[in-house]
Amino acid sequence: MTTEEPSYKQVIVFMSNDNKSNFMNESGSHVLNMNRALKNIKSDIIVDFIHSNASGIIVVTNKVVASVELQSIEQYIKGANHINSNKVKSPRLPQLKSYLKIIGLLYL
Repeated sequence: MTTEEPSYKQVIVFMSNDNKSNFMNESGSHVLNMNRALKNIKSDIIVDFIHSNASGIIVVTNKVVASVELQSIEQYIKGANHINSNKVKSPRLPQLKSYLKIIGLLYL
């Protein structure tokens, strides 16, 4: 059995189970709305799809996300209907050492 490591093009959003189920029920419309929000900030990032894991949701994009796009995704998720924003943590990128080295961030 092989395990798949997080991709460089994923945004990990930790949230409670009730938020996760509410968000995933309308994931198709959330993809469209996130793409619209990213287009409004003149980003060339496109959200391909959203899937859930044990601790929250993962937003898969076409390119590596910068901090501006991360903020836009966070604002959209926290402002979505039927989501308790207090139970949503800030989105983050995968924490692989090799990934952080590629984008030039220090590993703590």
